[in-house]
Amino acid sequence: MAHFQNSEIAEIALVASNKAEAFVLERAKKFEVPRFTFSRKEMDAGVLLEKLQEENIDWVILAGFLLKIPVELTRAFPDRMVNIHPALLPKYGGKGMYGSFVHEAVKAAGDTETGITIHLVNENYDEGRIVFQASTPVTSEDTPDSIADKVHALEHKHFPEVIEGLL
Repeated sequence: MAHFQNSEIAEIALVASNKAEAFVLERAKKFEVPRFTFSRKEMDAGVLLEKLQEENIDWVILAGFLLKIPVELTRAFPDRMVNIHPALLPKYGGKGMYGSFVHEAVKAAGDTETGITIHLVNENYDEGRIVFQASTPVTSEDTPDSIADKVHALEHKHFPEVIEGLL
């Protein structure tokens, strides 16, 4: 959020989460960004879409969001919904492939590199058009935790810049 605090390109108009205890909500409060929480049931019933439209949201940026996005929501933001995934898609994508599960799979497969993928969101998990990828080496000494640290560094470095480039 700090990256966009004084941006002439973008304003964070709303932070929404399906988890009332999500750390991002505390960060949003610190930056005086409006916050909105919702349940899966409410999202599926259109409450989130209604809120996004009410707030005149132009782009939806997802990070750490694990629920399947309803078709109505993806269709309301065609090519204007972006997600970040902690692997080099198409590897380790799809339902159930998030966070430590991805890093454990990378380690178990003996991969020599991993990374991040920033992609547009469509109606299928992790299948939207890829707009950016960055990689990092994986060594035999790496653990799922050290792999996660490397991936987080890539996320923090590239995600804000890629978002600005898309806007």
